Amino acid sequence: MRLWSLNPSLLDRAALVAGWREGLLAQAVLAGRTRGYRSHPQLERFKETAQPSEAIATYLWALQAEATGRGYRFDSSRIEHPPNPELVLHVTTEQLQFELDHLRAKVRVRAPEWEPRLSTPAAHPIFEVVEGPIASWERP
Repeated sequence: MRLWSLNPSLLDRAALVAGWREGLLAQAVLAGRTRGYRSHPQLERFKETAQPSEAIATYLWALQAEATGRGYRFDSSRIEHPPNPELVLHVTTEQLQFELDHLRAKVRVRAPEWEPRLSTPAAHPIFEVVEGPIASWERP
């Protein structure tokens, strides 16, 4: 499971589609509808919020908006809550850079034409960037 901290505009087609699918899985996990993945480290930052289900829904809405802008059809009826624009999570500078480097390595293999878009890390709209190391939940 990879729930990118990167802005959805940076994600190539494969990362965007996988992020949507994995975000929907995360939504089911956080709602208690599945037994698998309950302890997945990528979910920690959502679980730490007062409203984990709203947080993952807000995360998903940004992916859906990016997909729509690209002409993809991500079914917004699958998102269980409206976006909460006041909900803010934090991501560290080093985590964001780690994810950009990770995505760049994947893109070099599967979509090299996308790589020029990956020069500067930018965060998903739900995240506020703060100085700091790679997240404790990351498995580098």
